[in-house]
Amino acid sequence: MNDSSWGAPPRPEFWGTPEGPSQGAFPAGPAYDAYDAPPLSRTQQMPIVPDAGSDAEDRDHRDPGAASTGGPLFRAETPQEPMASPPPTPPVPAQPEKKRAGRDLRAAIGVGVGLGAVILASLFIVKAVFVGVIAVAVVVGLWELTSRLDERKQIKAPLVPLAVGGAAMVVAGYASGAEGAWVAMALTSLAVLVWRMTEPPEGYLRDVTAGVFAAFYVPFLATFVAMLLTASDGPWRVLTFLLLTVVSDTGAYAVGWRFGKHKLAPRISPGKTREGLFGAVSFAMVAGALCMQFLIDDGSWWQGLLLGLAVAASATLGDLGESMIKRDLGIKDMGTLLPGHGGIMDRLDSLLPTAPVVWLLLAIFVGTS
Repeated sequence: MNDSSWGAPPRPEFWGTPEGPSQGAFPAGPAYDAYDAPPLSRTQQMPIVPDAGSDAEDRDHRDPGAASTGGPLFRAETPQEPMASPPPTPPVPAQPEKKRAGRDLRAAIGVGVGLGAVILASLFIVKAVFVGVIAVAVVVGLWELTSRLDERKQIKAPLVPLAVGGAAMVVAGYASGAEGAWVAMALTSLAVLVWRMTEPPEGYLRDVTAGVFAAFYVPFLATFVAMLLTASDGPWRVLTFLLLTVVSDTGAYAVGWRFGKHKLAPRISPGKTREGLFGAVSFAMVAGALCMQFLIDDGSWWQGLLLGLAVAASATLGDLGESMIKRDLGIKDMGTLLPGHGGIMDRLDSLLPTAPVVWLLLAIFVGTS
């Protein structure tokens, strides 16, 4: 194949001027081919090949009018009308975000049913077993509270005297009433002061203050549940106390979740609403009237209305009080022992301050015996 087939000009026979070989030029031959020429003389520009390929070139030869003069990169096409843009899609209205419970409701219900079964079985079979259940709950609650204080604030409230004194406080309240509870509370506080002396003095006042607070907040308030049990209809009084607290919390949750718009205490607990408080009061008053009428000896429905109102107020304040503690510590739950609920303290927050309120009102309405 010759060079002209690639678009190159015919090569000369001799290097030099067109008239002939220049002086000293080498004759062309097998040993001195044009490909051995200096680079400048054999560099050729490659032709631009149209992108359309050989098919497009043949089509242009068949129909000369079909090709445009715009260059090899532009294929001749019949002008077309611009495509009409599709009509705009109407905007989809935003769906309101569904409210979520924030916890695993299945786990919460399962744990709640299990705890209820344990409480009822121990409450109506052997009273002493129920006192033991209270003591265990107190010890676990103290462990959760002191652990969070240490983790988040480096406050080292001594757990050993608190746990021993707390369990003794519950037993003393059941055996000796309010006098026994107060004596056990004083001895527990003294034990906290002495126990902390074994550590360096730095932070002593802070630690013992937290220890005395923990002794009052958890075991002393729980002692009133054991004192409710000492009456002749003690199991029914404890059941009334538990039912009213649970119904109050349930009414606050149900009404607040469905209708809640006005915050009750946004700086403390943003989830609580005034509508929820109204639901707690309504549910608790109805439940209180029924419980006092049918469960408590010599009770009356109007007493139950007052009892339900007081329980709703104390349960809400107790919940807000622990929310203040958790917000100060920067935590959501006191523990993870109960799936769907958090820790033991997260379930005792409403019960602890409600126990002395129920004990006092029942003592006023129907006595303590």
